[in-house]
Amino acid sequence: MSRLTLVLAYAAVQVLLGLWISRRLRGTKDFFVAGRNLGPGLLFSTLLAANIGAGSTVGAAGIAYENGISAAWWVGSAALGSFVLAFFIGPRIRRVAATHDLHTVGDFLEWRFDRRVRGSISALLWVGTLAILAGQLLGIAFLLDAMVGLPRAAGCALGGAVVTAYFTAGGLKSSAIVNVVQMIVKMVGFAVALPMALAAVGGLSGLRTAVPQPELWNPWQNGSAGWMYLAMLTPSFIVSPGILQKVYAARDDGAVRTGVGLNALVLLIYAPVPAILGLVAFANHPGLPHRDLALPTLLMHDVPAWVGSLGLAALFSAEVSAADAILFMLSTSLSKDLYLRFVNPAADDAQVLRVARYAALAGGVAGTALAIVSKSIVDALAIFYTLLAVSLFVPMMAGLYDRRASSVSALAAAAAGVVLVAVVQLSKGGTGVMGMTPAMVGLIGAATAFAIVRTKNQEAGPNPAS
Repeated sequence: MSRLTLVLAYAAVQVLLGLWISRRLRGTKDFFVAGRNLGPGLLFSTLLAANIGAGSTVGAAGIAYENGISAAWWVGSAALGSFVLAFFIGPRIRRVAATHDLHTVGDFLEWRFDRRVRGSISALLWVGTLAILAGQLLGIAFLLDAMVGLPRAAGCALGGAVVTAYFTAGGLKSSAIVNVVQMIVKMVGFAVALPMALAAVGGLSGLRTAVPQPELWNPWQNGSAGWMYLAMLTPSFIVSPGILQKVYAARDDGAVRTGVGLNALVLLIYAPVPAILGLVAFANHPGLPHRDLALPTLLMHDVPAWVGSLGLAALFSAEVSAADAILFMLSTSLSKDLYLRFVNPAADDAQVLRVARYAALAGGVAGTALAIVSKSIVDALAIFYTLLAVSLFVPMMAGLYDRRASSVSALAAAAAGVVLVAVVQLSKGGTGVMGMTPAMVGLIGAATAFAIVRTKNQEAGPNPAS
């Protein structure tokens, strides 16, 4: 069986499994929050499957191919954000969601503030979320390019079709089960591929000899990679709608602490893996036409065929599982936060479910189109993570912990964060100001605007979450 045939067969299994599970779907509660019945095991697997996607595999290895070991901060920052979510934010917001029957982050924003905050941030994130979906589909395209030379457009279309098919059928209820299979394949694939790839260059010591440039072994920063990912990624993995809505689905606080905490621990252990694999690819294949080809090329040429096939299946799992998490955000945000709240407040459960499925289908098509024209995985993902951090982090934290936070202060924070990021990005070409990245500037601006407006506005009522 060829590697392409194996990946296509594996894709078919995921679609069929998702369609089979969807037969047990019982309305929007199952579609949005899986009946609020996810235990620690399912919560762990569905979060890890979503968090190890194109950016954490093909993208992170590509960063390491270009910038070295400091690429480990890409996944490491996600791990730190997940630890905060597991033990501080997650249990609290799960209780709020269960008590008030909240299904989406937009539900929380309106419950705590008002419909203006819900609508503004939901619309902004819906547009930004297409960028991260494009990044996941680009990962699939680069994978298929390395395997059989499949054109980018065809690879993006194939990946988009697979994930849209099984998610549209059953939402979170089906994707949570499919994610278990994907997570197992990923963990086994990378656990086998890493030692095999290192053995091909004589272990870590051989890799140091093959890659003698000292800057590529700087663990803190080199080029565009390093500790500065903390500002962009850590807040995003605390307040991402796709992650928080999975936390909503947990059956109790213990499931949140255990499931999200284990996800954080595995992410921390996994963080150096794509960085090392990217350096191995740099040692063996300098001069690749695109850095995102580094990991697929390594799996095609530098390990035994069976290991490469397993690794390629793991990569395909990573991209598809993360993409279904993005469709989850797109479909729930449009159907619940925008359609039900602003277009048709009288819609019944069946109508909302139908719109959620249409939204997932439309999101899959739009994300595929954006993937075809995007330059690289990390460029696409950076758009989403930056928007998420600067627009949502301050309002969510204020909504949970600040009794005097008002809707005006939340809107000011989101607007200031987004405007500052846009100004810095356009005027400085993404290089930042005074050593600060656009995400850092945006976060500082959002917090400052919130504090100023909050001080002037003393009319806000008490925070129901406190």
